[in-house]
Amino acid sequence: MKDDNPVSRLLLPPARLMALLAGYLLLSLSFLVAAEVVLRSAFNLSLQGSDEFGGYTLAVLAAFGFSYALLERAHTRVEILIERVGTGPQALLNLVSCWCIALMALFMAWRSYAALMESVEYGSLSGTPLMTPLWQPQLAWFIGLLFFAAVASIIAIHALILMVSDRRRLNRFYGMKTLEEIIDEERVELHDDPGAFRG
Repeated sequence: MKDDNPVSRLLLPPARLMALLAGYLLLSLSFLVAAEVVLRSAFNLSLQGSDEFGGYTLAVLAAFGFSYALLERAHTRVEILIERVGTGPQALLNLVSCWCIALMALFMAWRSYAALMESVEYGSLSGTPLMTPLWQPQLAWFIGLLFFAAVASIIAIHALILMVSDRRRLNRFYGMKTLEEIIDEERVELHDDPGAFRG
């Protein structure tokens, strides 16, 4: 069970909140694009900036969603090899995976901070009629990537501890989801919302 993992218990609620905020941001963008389409076709008017805000939204959406996907073990993995090895090699591969993600997340956070500071220092504006100060969307982007780096680093350290103390738990917490886990999650969703799978 996911609740057995102290890292998930601690970090999943804020990660879920950030993912929800990103989802509402995407929903707002959808309404903006719909309004843009209607205004252009019916009145030959443009809101000026829906494409610009779309780019910012996608960047923030990705940054805010990385942590939730990591904690839910939803990132893509190649299953062909890992399913055919024992507990020890699986644990080693999962540990390497955790550390690779953590190092990449730290690099992304570092580079996003550098971009943010450069925009602040030079007062950079977008090259559009809106002339948006670039530090504003970059700040939200950096916050998402910084949280992702923190989550990934904590997971990597926890995985290293489990590599020494309990490799089975390492595989259960940070390996691929088993078919049984996926079925159990669907059962929980069906139990919470019985009408979810009805026509």
